[in-house]
Amino acid sequence: MARFTLHPIGSELGAAVGPDEAERNATHMASLDDALAADVDTVRRGWGDKYVDRVHAKGKMTAWERIDSLKDEGAELFCLGTFVNWGREFEGSRRPSPGAGVITGITRVAGRLTVVVANDNTVASGAWWPLTPEKIQRAQQVALRLRLPIVYLVDCSGLFLPEQSNSFAGPTGAGHIFTMNARLADAGVPQVAAVFGDCIAGGGYMPIISDHVVMTEQAYMVIAGAALIKGAKSLHLTSLDIGGPEVHVHQSRCADERAPDDDTAIRIVRQTLQRLPGSAADFYRYGASAQQPRFAPEELAKLFPQDPRQAYDVEQVIARLVDGSLFHEFLPDVGREMVTGVARVGGLWVGLIANRQGIVDEPGIGRRAGGVLYREGIAKISTFSRACGEDGIPVVWLQDISGFDIGVQAEHLGLLGFGSNLIYGNSTQPVPFFTVLLRKASGAGFYAMSGIPYEPVVQLSTPMTRLAVMEGRTLAIAAFNSKLDDDFEIRTTDPEERAQIEAGMAETAARIDRDMDPMRAASVMDTDEVVPVSQLRGWLECLVEAAWQQTGYRRTKNPRIWSLHEIEVLAAPRRALGMRTDAALLREDSVCAPTVGTFQAQVSAGATVTAGSLLGVIRQAGSSVSIVAPDGASGMAVDIADGEWVDRGVPLLVLRAASASEAVAEAASEDAASQGVPEDVTVVRADTDGLFFARPDPAAPSFVAVGGTVEPSATLGLVEVMKTFTPLRSPCAGVVRRVLVSDGDSVQSGQALFWIGPAAPTEGAT
Repeated sequence: MARFTLHPIGSELGAAVGPDEAERNATHMASLDDALAADVDTVRRGWGDKYVDRVHAKGKMTAWERIDSLKDEGAELFCLGTFVNWGREFEGSRRPSPGAGVITGITRVAGRLTVVVANDNTVASGAWWPLTPEKIQRAQQVALRLRLPIVYLVDCSGLFLPEQSNSFAGPTGAGHIFTMNARLADAGVPQVAAVFGDCIAGGGYMPIISDHVVMTEQAYMVIAGAALIKGAKSLHLTSLDIGGPEVHVHQSRCADERAPDDDTAIRIVRQTLQRLPGSAADFYRYGASAQQPRFAPEELAKLFPQDPRQAYDVEQVIARLVDGSLFHEFLPDVGREMVTGVARVGGLWVGLIANRQGIVDEPGIGRRAGGVLYREGIAKISTFSRACGEDGIPVVWLQDISGFDIGVQAEHLGLLGFGSNLIYGNSTQPVPFFTVLLRKASGAGFYAMSGIPYEPVVQLSTPMTRLAVMEGRTLAIAAFNSKLDDDFEIRTTDPEERAQIEAGMAETAARIDRDMDPMRAASVMDTDEVVPVSQLRGWLECLVEAAWQQTGYRRTKNPRIWSLHEIEVLAAPRRALGMRTDAALLREDSVCAPTVGTFQAQVSAGATVTAGSLLGVIRQAGSSVSIVAPDGASGMAVDIADGEWVDRGVPLLVLRAASASEAVAEAASEDAASQGVPEDVTVVRADTDGLFFARPDPAAPSFVAVGGTVEPSATLGLVEVMKTFTPLRSPCAGVVRRVLVSDGDSVQSGQALFWIGPAAPTEGAT
């Protein structure tokens, strides 16, 4: 078996979104990112400069300074749990607990990706607050699942006693940290601890099981501190007398080395890690090298619409995350609301599973809304996920899901059973899963797409993420359903009662919308981290390499013998039958690509082309899409783009009038003239049945107006199907000559909606 061939995916930004829309999206995303950056800075400051000065006055480093000294030069710390306890207040403290008083994350130390846990000694002297133990355990779980070495930078004054009842007991209370210490040791995961100061009670236990423990001259590890012992036994001692380095390095042997200061202790930790085997990542690249995506990851901020109900092209997202913007798609002709395939990130293989947005064509079924799980898509991602587990390929899930399909047909088709099969598979996979919540993470779809209850190694959210069972307005309708009619309008005619119902629904919707905020999810550990979309590529480079760094703890098969090859073989006959066929776009005398990929012509120069003629195939990410001539096409094929990479809207061939087709061409011309369509005008038609909306929301201006100039891919309006809004984009640059539909109108597939022509005297709207 040969290795899979990766194919180009995605296109230049201008072919995906219009320039005005891209800038609007970027401006909106920048406001979200700026707010996120300000919140990150708040957490990083701990309790402020006063407490930093106190640490420095003791001749010690802060936790952040220790991490900066520990990690390799230029290495980034990929923080986990930055916003744990965000916005929470605690009895017994006038101050919050930024980051739950502990810093956790992944960084590179002595050339190896390493998990770091560091008590923030500027926050209550590194005390453990509610959720501090759970945050430490989450970092330990990452180290255990990926077999990454873990370093503890300990400076902990014990439990924050006013809140002890919320952090001491329970299955994930403070004591479970030591359970995780034992499990890491049992699995052979290297643990190294450096103790810099207070290490009381539970903090004293945490370093002991580590493979190597170093203590500074200011450090002590004690079951009970001097103050407690003085009160209990009337002794005059210091904590250093009880459990300092003199005791534990030279007498109890609970520590291995002593160091005069923080800097020396950290140097010893680095030297200890250098004695470990190096990373296996280069071995598992199988001779490949890391490449940057062909399209800049920073462009992701321009791809996502401001309105989470609006669709976008997830293939454009993948193109900005994977090496060289190269991808191999599996089962592209079934369950098309889902994208499954393999690519490289940082030169290393990874499986990708993503939700397609907008309206998708399902062969043999018809058009339906993306972002929803149907039977075929569930079966597809179950099969792909299991094959990745069999082959040892880590998987990244890109979630943007509204939930499962519902209704009589869905139940008859057994979606509950198919969904349970998917959940069973995801719950028992031996390979690392990583989940990214791009936008919507709704209902049982959040579970099925490897949401955090199904234990991905890491789950990331973005500032756009909306994590909930259902959206606020939908939930408000459900809550007030008895007071609404069949069209979900308020039934009562009593003005006072109507006002009360409206206020109640608005308050319910607003509360749910607040609950969906990703910062709230991060605060209670319903997600691991909130990161800007422009940083997702860097995160995936870190996580994918972490999945391949260690050897021997999970099955890995070389690409020649992957089970995925069998899926490809079985799917080939389906593709050969032409299960997916797209009609080309007709623009004047040019027949243009309806999608992106490499065009392989199956017509020769001089061949007669009419509507429905097979023109060739476009290969994209491993699939072959049959391209046929659109309605109205007639003429002789010339200037054929055979073997060339094409973006959407790029000419595949040009039609020239020939004697055999003059009558057809003349008839088509007369038909256009009879409808009053000038020869230089491009008619933009609806792709599907639905409701047309001319503006992004009722208070906003229309996307375009008669006489307005548009660029290629500019949004002309939205077509709504099943609460999914698909942008209707301009196929070319020009001027809006006519608008043939009104805001809120029902439209049918193929209906003419806009005329776009070259600059000309403005014509009135009809």
